[in-house]
Amino acid sequence: MTDGINISTAELTMNEPDDRNRLDATVQGLIHTGMDRPDGPLKVSGRATYAHEDQPADMMTGVLVRAPAAGGQITGMNAEAVRKLDGVRDVFHGKTFLRNPAQGTANEAPVQPDGKISYIGQPVALVVADTFEQARHAAHMIELQITPEDAVTDLDVAEIETPKDKQSSQGDLDAALSDAAYTVDETYRTSGHNSSAMEPHAAIAQWDGGKLTLRGSYQMLKYNVNELADALGVDAENVHILAPYVGGGFGSKLGISHEAVAAAHAARELGAPVAVVLSRQQVLEATMRRSETVQHIKLAADADGRMTGIGHDSTVSQLLDESFAEPVSQATPFLYRGENREIGMHIKRINRMCAGSVRAPGEAVGITALEIAMDELADVSGIDPVELRKRNIPEVDPSDGREFSSHKLAEALDDGAKTFGWADREAGKTDGEWLIGYGMSSATRVNMLGESHARVTLNEDGSLLVETDMTDIGTGTYAILTQIAGEMLGVPADRVTVRLGDSSLPKAAGSGGSWGAASSGGSVFVACEALRKKIAETMGVEERDLTLQDGVATANNRRADLPEFTKNGPFTVEGTINKGDTQTDRRQATFGAFFAEVGVNSVTGETRVRRMHGSFAAGRILNAKTARSQCLGGMTFGIGMALTEELMFDKRDGHLVNNDLAEYHVPVNLDVPQLTVNFVQERDPWANPMQAKGIGELGICGAGASIINAIYDACGVRVRDLPATMDKILPGLPDM
Repeated sequence: MTDGINISTAELTMNEPDDRNRLDATVQGLIHTGMDRPDGPLKVSGRATYAHEDQPADMMTGVLVRAPAAGGQITGMNAEAVRKLDGVRDVFHGKTFLRNPAQGTANEAPVQPDGKISYIGQPVALVVADTFEQARHAAHMIELQITPEDAVTDLDVAEIETPKDKQSSQGDLDAALSDAAYTVDETYRTSGHNSSAMEPHAAIAQWDGGKLTLRGSYQMLKYNVNELADALGVDAENVHILAPYVGGGFGSKLGISHEAVAAAHAARELGAPVAVVLSRQQVLEATMRRSETVQHIKLAADADGRMTGIGHDSTVSQLLDESFAEPVSQATPFLYRGENREIGMHIKRINRMCAGSVRAPGEAVGITALEIAMDELADVSGIDPVELRKRNIPEVDPSDGREFSSHKLAEALDDGAKTFGWADREAGKTDGEWLIGYGMSSATRVNMLGESHARVTLNEDGSLLVETDMTDIGTGTYAILTQIAGEMLGVPADRVTVRLGDSSLPKAAGSGGSWGAASSGGSVFVACEALRKKIAETMGVEERDLTLQDGVATANNRRADLPEFTKNGPFTVEGTINKGDTQTDRRQATFGAFFAEVGVNSVTGETRVRRMHGSFAAGRILNAKTARSQCLGGMTFGIGMALTEELMFDKRDGHLVNNDLAEYHVPVNLDVPQLTVNFVQERDPWANPMQAKGIGELGICGAGASIINAIYDACGVRVRDLPATMDKILPGLPDM
């Protein structure tokens, strides 16, 4: 006790499974319910302050200048002439600019090339003016002198690297293929994708002496602070990032990006706040993309359809000198049985914006291709696609013999098939000129836990304050943490305040990799459990005998209002959760199943998704409404991947052809039918003390495959090069 404040710490490292089902014994009734988001009213009323909306007085505006070439060295520009234009305060260029954003969890600045151009669209200068219009006009007036350098702009001729650490083999795949009753040996291609978050990348930088405050749109503040400090050459303790509301990220805002460094540098030099917002064209041209993939998949199965071999060889693209490679085959080692396996990874180097994490990196594209191949195996073997997958569910991880922490793929397949009416589907169905088909696929995503910290305070009036630098990128973090704290301490939701997105708060794992709710929620859980023990100790009872509900503590026929425990000041606990042995002792993953009905127009080749269902197992579902929303968003991503989304580059010079949302086609209202979602009952004690697992990315992992498989069922055209646009379907349509 110091000055009326009781502060302590609590820490949990997940070295052992936690099978207490602790949240099953609490009674506040907040967990699993579809509680509305506390931040919802602020967002729909326009009162939530996103990165560009909390504007300080005397703020100037900066506009980034793009490189017009795929390779070269900037040797000069007409900066002095541009500085003389109306309203222009300065023109900045040189080593303070980033070649590309930082990769997720990089924790250090990305490359700062000092005039070196690596792709068309790379930000190379910043014009700052009094108004946006003045800055935009001046940026358009910048003329660059460039010494050309060789650049690879055609992916077909790019050199291939084969990293030794990304190759694996077990058994004899060739022998398995030779001996198999049924085989598949096909190549699948997926296009590059852009995250296309609703809020573009934006930053407002303001210095107070040697200390920087940056209002930005970022997903992982504990890493972003270090990345920004490194880029600016300052100590991390002098960097303060605010990101209370983030308008979507999907991986594109994991690491610090161009606008933050440019705004911070300009603000320091000008002694005034500077805002930089990427245009939609700049978002598509310069932020992280999902790599294109070429995937060669081989499957071998016996006469009963039981798989004896899997080969998954993938090629991805990447900017020069970047180590990240889309982990295409991340889930292939454990999804299906088969003692003979070969997994390979190759990288093509190209002068194109950096490839990085886009929603569910790896499984989003890898499982999509694998599940199309599984449909082809079902076709050649004559085995129902659902039954084929159930026959090939492994008892243990086939790649290393580890047991699964929990495994509910069979249950998800059965639930999805029943809900969708898979057994009742009608072969050869038509609706006027529309050919109707049905398809399905499995879903899986690795489950992870990240070190996370949170501070929970029981106030003198019995209310709760939860504080962590965790971000809410539209995923419902404000709601989830409210529910966990309120449930654990028996406090109604309207008496819980959650503070997020401030780097001065305890450092959370951040939003990404489907670990946000489990990791940040785990730290809140740990803190709240410690607070429960404090209350129990004060009452002289065991914590397990304590009931907390509606602000009242009850135990052994004793009753006390929560304010009675804070007469001498608030109780505060900082909770920490760490990954431990459970992360490696068991194979942890989430599972699900997709089912889709499509119509293929017999005249035009157009495909429309008519209905789609997903059944998912992701441990304890903390908020049924936000979890369902995440799955719906993932399935919508899957529709885009299957039918419309494709980054298109000109091979001659490497420029992105479709650099706006008019030409890069994300699914819109008429593309998305009524989607349905079921959750399979599951608890996973190996994941965390809440027994919850990540859900944000599972809904995209394989979703596109169910649509591609439905197209084949409708019209007999097997699309192996995604997206399935009309030109790929028309030539194979049957005569009507």
